[in-house]
Amino acid sequence: MAKYHGRVGFGISTETKPGVWTDNVEEYTYFGDVIQNRRVQQPGENLNKDLSVGNSISIVADAYAHEHFFAIKYAEWAGKLWTVSDITVERPRLTLQLGEVYNGPTPAGAP
Repeated sequence: MAKYHGRVGFGISTETKPGVWTDNVEEYTYFGDVIQNRRVQQPGENLNKDLSVGNSISIVADAYAHEHFFAIKYAEWAGKLWTVSDITVERPRLTLQLGEVYNGPTPAGAP
């Protein structure tokens, strides 16, 4: 089983003005194991098929991750950020199922 070390992004929505909500993203680094490593091609409406991965990553979660697992937006894998499509709580771990490339907001100064 391969080892995992990477950033996980949590997006917490806050109301900046009445009726205006923005995502504030915070990143934390976690360690764990790569349970499943695979690639998936899904037909899309684009000329090229949409690339996604079907990786399952099991991270050793801290108290913050367990309290805010619903807010996990992405995880870093192979130098890219990938959306987290599904999360399974298996204390003390969280299993993250990765999907497509993440193109949303990241913390200021993050690649």
